[in-house]
Amino acid sequence: MAAARRKPWQSRQVESFLLFLCVSVGGATTIRYSVAEEMESGSFVANVAKDLGLEVGKLAARGARLVSEGNKLHFRLHRKTGDLFVKEKLDRESLCGKADPCVLHFEIVLVEPLQSFRAEVRVFDINDNAPVFLNKEPLLKIPESTPLGSRFPLQSAQDPDVGLNGLQNYTLSTNAYFHLHTRFRSHGPKYAELVLNKPLDREEQPEVNLTITAVDGGSPPKAGTAHIRVVVLDVNDHVPQFSRLVYRAQVPEDSAPGSVVAMVTATDLDEGTNKEITYSLAQNPEAILQTFQIDPRSGEVQLQGPLDFEAVETYDIDVQATDGGGLSAHSKVLVEVVDVNDNPPEVTISSVSSPLPEDSPLQTVVALFTVRDRDVRVGGKITCFLREDLPFVVRPTFRNSYSLVTDRSLDREEVPGYNITLVAMDTGPPNLSSETVIEVLIADINDNPPVFQKDSYILTVRENNSPAIFIGKVHAEDLDLGENAQVTYSLLPPESGDLSVFAYISINSDNGKLYALRTMDYEAIQDFQFVVKATDRGFLSLSSQVTVRVVVLDDNDNRPMILYPLQNGTFPCNDLVPRSAEAGYLVTKVVAVDGDSGQNSWLSYQLLKATDLGLFSVQRQNGEIRTLRQISERDPMMQKLTILVQDHGQPALSTTASLNILLVDGFSEPYLQFQDPSTHSRKVNPSTKYLVISLAGLSFLFLLSVTVIFIVHICQKIRERFTIQEHFYDDCNFPNNPVQGGGDGSLSQPHHYDMCSVTGTGNSEFRFLKRFMPNFPFPHPAGEVKIGTDCTLPPGSSRNRSQGPESHTQVSDDYM
Repeated sequence: MAAARRKPWQSRQVESFLLFLCVSVGGATTIRYSVAEEMESGSFVANVAKDLGLEVGKLAARGARLVSEGNKLHFRLHRKTGDLFVKEKLDRESLCGKADPCVLHFEIVLVEPLQSFRAEVRVFDINDNAPVFLNKEPLLKIPESTPLGSRFPLQSAQDPDVGLNGLQNYTLSTNAYFHLHTRFRSHGPKYAELVLNKPLDREEQPEVNLTITAVDGGSPPKAGTAHIRVVVLDVNDHVPQFSRLVYRAQVPEDSAPGSVVAMVTATDLDEGTNKEITYSLAQNPEAILQTFQIDPRSGEVQLQGPLDFEAVETYDIDVQATDGGGLSAHSKVLVEVVDVNDNPPEVTISSVSSPLPEDSPLQTVVALFTVRDRDVRVGGKITCFLREDLPFVVRPTFRNSYSLVTDRSLDREEVPGYNITLVAMDTGPPNLSSETVIEVLIADINDNPPVFQKDSYILTVRENNSPAIFIGKVHAEDLDLGENAQVTYSLLPPESGDLSVFAYISINSDNGKLYALRTMDYEAIQDFQFVVKATDRGFLSLSSQVTVRVVVLDDNDNRPMILYPLQNGTFPCNDLVPRSAEAGYLVTKVVAVDGDSGQNSWLSYQLLKATDLGLFSVQRQNGEIRTLRQISERDPMMQKLTILVQDHGQPALSTTASLNILLVDGFSEPYLQFQDPSTHSRKVNPSTKYLVISLAGLSFLFLLSVTVIFIVHICQKIRERFTIQEHFYDDCNFPNNPVQGGGDGSLSQPHHYDMCSVTGTGNSEFRFLKRFMPNFPFPHPAGEVKIGTDCTLPPGSSRNRSQGPESHTQVSDDYM
């Protein structure tokens, strides 16, 4: 029932604190709010946008967010409305302990541009904790001879609340022997002492039971009780006496556990076991018992837990000395913790701009951060700097707040990102520092043109190749990223302006692969060159060029051709050799050529057939035919030779030459018209002769008719061309006196080129260039030659077609 009655009071207390929420601006940079603890999650605190003087919606537009100095954020911000709410239920005791006031610090960070506002929320205490005795049933042993007025300190009750909600008073149950006296510690909760009012008599009452109640000052107040059992001891009429009422000591906060803090001593005038004194730290708060210990025999007060000046600066320790008879005395040890520089500065990053464009101007804000040193008394001044030499510098903004800005130009191709080591160092002594790494990535811009791997390329292709064969590849690298590094390739005409090269070559715009569009003929063209342009796809694209030379390799595709002796297919050539010729006589020489080059054109000669293989020989290298022996009378007059001429290609090609050699007694004889007897024609029949003459006449008449028809057709074409020219001049409104030709009366022959490419996709494999037949000039009726103009032809004309960078390009003068 009592608990049920307290809940409405507690609820009304929370509501009363909510009514007194206040907002104040400290100086020009700090906004202060206050809330009561135990507020539920989602409770409204204040409107930040209104306090900052910003319009509704500005917080969301500028990406406002909260940054806590600690590891945990206790509030959340509604960006659209600017309202600040409690993120989770606040417990002042767990947040601040006994510290009062309890203030939570955080920052409100805005971006675009970066801006930071300091804010703090004070958490007010409510009476949500009742006093508690750690020992619910303390035991006191008091001799029956204890004089009146003796005091016996009791264990302090623990109340985590502060101020009026903390421990205020103690009450004691009604009894005949003791009354209660409340005392104060310089640092710590109030404690009570039992004061003896009436002499004790163990024989009359050996034990006294008391109830002590600790009451706080809340509304309604809360209380905690403990049951004290007092045991009356037999006579031990001397109590221990300490050498001092108060012992004082100073201990550095970095002292190791086991260090001696102070030495207490007490004496007892009794004898025997009543004189033996035992020391203890009875009746002390739990925090003291966890931090200190005392040697029960020597009285050394030792450190058993860590000290932290930033948490507790002084300790008030109660020391009890008890003799063998159960009598005890109490003294105090006041321990002052000496601050040392044992806390490095703490860096809290508020905001980081990453990735950062590589063309960012100098003094661009990269990050905002704050620095705090808990050793406020000995840490001294804090300095912030960067560990390495980087294109950044630290600039102070206001107290303990800094910004990281660019100090030099950035280049993503040299350094794509930075791990910036930020060092915060105090002045000590000793100097302590902390390091925080800020990762900043550099965003790419298109500032690097494509670069070819070579200064120039030389590619080879063997003649008689298949059309559209792959012959090589050019490649350009772009140091940028993404679209800025995507390279497309295109062909450019050489400086001479000769566009015929595009009839031979094509390039894949995506990967730079080059293809031969037609079959190469080494005998027609040995090499040619062109320019390849590489362009990236970045904004304000960049490009570079490289010269490519294509060398055509010879293939053994031409047979040797016999120049001498002539091979007319009717009668073989005859050579005369006197019968008086000696061995080694030069009869004649076979002369042959090969249209190929190199090894494919090296020729060798050999005698393939002969009437007498032992009579003649052929020199392998030069084709000379010589006699092997002297000619005899038995040798036939007609000697037939077949010579094989072969090149050295792979595979080798060859041809044969037939030769008749006549063995004569002298050169005066008419042997030049000698024919092989086997080939002598028989007497021709007269009817056959007439038939041949008739066929020859008919053939002549046919050729004459064809010639006349061709001449008539040419004349008609010339007349039609004059008619088209006159209509063209009339449609274009040319003046009667057109521009004259060159001074010498001659004009260059027109050429018409049309460059075409496959369109519709970004991955066209081939680009073709076809050359149109030239249009020959024709005379003007006035005897002048008209130079082509930019006049648009009528629909349907060969020149009236859509022009575009991806469809085709015409370089022509159709009418000269």
